[in-house]
Amino acid sequence: MRRWMAEAGVVAVAGTVTVYRIAVAGVAPADRAPDGWAYGLGLAMALALLARRRWPAATLATVGALFLTYHMSRYPGGAPAAPLWVAMYSVAVAPRRRSGLAVAAVFLLLDLHGRMMVEDVGPLDATLDSSTVVFGAALLLGEAVRSRRIRLTLSAAERDRAAEQRVIEERIRIARELHDVTAHTLAVVGVQAGVAAEVLEDDPDQARAALDVVRQASREAMVELRAAVGALRDGRREPAPGDHRPAGLDGTLGDLRDPAGEPSPAPPAPALDRLPELTAATGAVLLHDGEPRPMPRAVEATAYRIVQEAVANAVRHADAHRIEVRLGYRPDGLTLTIQDDGRGAGGPPGNGLRGMAERATGLGGWLRAGPAEGGGFQVRGWLPG
Repeated sequence: MRRWMAEAGVVAVAGTVTVYRIAVAGVAPADRAPDGWAYGLGLAMALALLARRRWPAATLATVGALFLTYHMSRYPGGAPAAPLWVAMYSVAVAPRRRSGLAVAAVFLLLDLHGRMMVEDVGPLDATLDSSTVVFGAALLLGEAVRSRRIRLTLSAAERDRAAEQRVIEERIRIARELHDVTAHTLAVVGVQAGVAAEVLEDDPDQARAALDVVRQASREAMVELRAAVGALRDGRREPAPGDHRPAGLDGTLGDLRDPAGEPSPAPPAPALDRLPELTAATGAVLLHDGEPRPMPRAVEATAYRIVQEAVANAVRHADAHRIEVRLGYRPDGLTLTIQDDGRGAGGPPGNGLRGMAERATGLGGWLRAGPAEGGGFQVRGWLPG
């Protein structure tokens, strides 16, 4: 409805301008004075503009034919040119315009030829400039508007693609977090449950301590899993390292609630200071090369997740007796080496190894995983920092 009102407005303005121009046009001695037929031709040209959006080429052909008929009838000057300007613009701005531009070229040639005959001048005579320039300006205006619309459309499509890519990356990140948390928790539970089973009768206190580790690991896993699931459900993402509240995808901070509806604190981003706890719970040995120093928060979080996944793989799949985690503090960053004496990897790399590599390369580092010299499996990487 709004579009039809706009088109009716264009027709009304073009018709009004045309009638006015015909009424005030100077009548040369060889011209016919405007009569009802002249005004009818002008109004018919304006009414034809109602079809300019759907059939721009046909509209231009109709308006051009009526314009030439007006001139062939010897009415004064280019009085009814306003509808023709609009038709020229509509052809240039149309999405499919090859046929319309062809019609425009034919009309311009016919108009130029007719005025050359009437004025008895050559094609380069200055008296022909005004009309040709106006018609060309209408075409150029349509071309400019069309180009701007294309740019806006491409820009909107690019924004949509970028938003979709951000959603995909967020889903991959959440899937990676779910995998890491689950694998690590199962590894800790497996190790500590085995310890509790072995010493249950001989050393109940140690068995109780092992079960406390299991309980603590399960509690932490539930908090982290609830944060990840909340991100999937509500569009919230994991907080940036050092941010202790979960942030929404729009950058606003929200809260997570437990099943009873009470706010549940989001887990802080993992950092290197949590590695002793992780290695102790899984029976790994933590070693350092170089002087430990604070690293960028993103580097510490990534390093923790890589160690967490590598240790979990060694516990669950390698049947290792010794797992060694070595951190190397270098001037240009942090090196990671996680090595076990187990039976090595079986089968192609899984999601865990791919996730570790993606984390490292995402920060501009690298990660390699494969059999270690002398047996076992080794994960080596470097993170800039």
